[in-house]
Amino acid sequence: METVYLCLGGNVGDTHDYLNRAIGLIESRIGTIAQSSGIYQSEPWGLECSQWFLNQVVAVETELEPNAVLERCLQIESELGRTRSGNGYEPRTIDIDIIFFGGQIISQPDLQVPHPLMHRRNFVLRPLCEIAADFVHPVFGKTVSQLWAECDDKSAVTPLRFRQGNQIDNVL
Repeated sequence: METVYLCLGGNVGDTHDYLNRAIGLIESRIGTIAQSSGIYQSEPWGLECSQWFLNQVVAVETELEPNAVLERCLQIESELGRTRSGNGYEPRTIDIDIIFFGGQIISQPDLQVPHPLMHRRNFVLRPLCEIAADFVHPVFGKTVSQLWAECDDKSAVTPLRFRQGNQIDNVL
């Protein structure tokens, strides 16, 4: 068994529903969700658009190999309506990124673990800190909380809570 940390996010359609559906599919196809962060509303990163994202990080206990996890993440994205134009960052129904796969370092054309930009993204570090603050990045040798404290990304990432009917209320 290995713990894989996945960051989920989206900003098209009923994003809260897409997050819930993705988590259900992850649990049925990849492994047991051991922990999940709260849901965060995040400014778009790397693209110009008016619709903010919802992001969440989950820790999944899996027996699968990293490439199998990637393949299943891509299948889940596709099933939930994710399309890719090949033009870089764009709005999406759901995105699932592998952040860490245990302490492994993987460098393949289609799979880079740890995620090569995670340490520069507030929308990844803030929810990851909630469930894995003491996890040590296998390349940088720093904890997730240290990486978050050093992160230059100051974009807004606000924790949310949800009430009946998916009405969103800010916690802060």
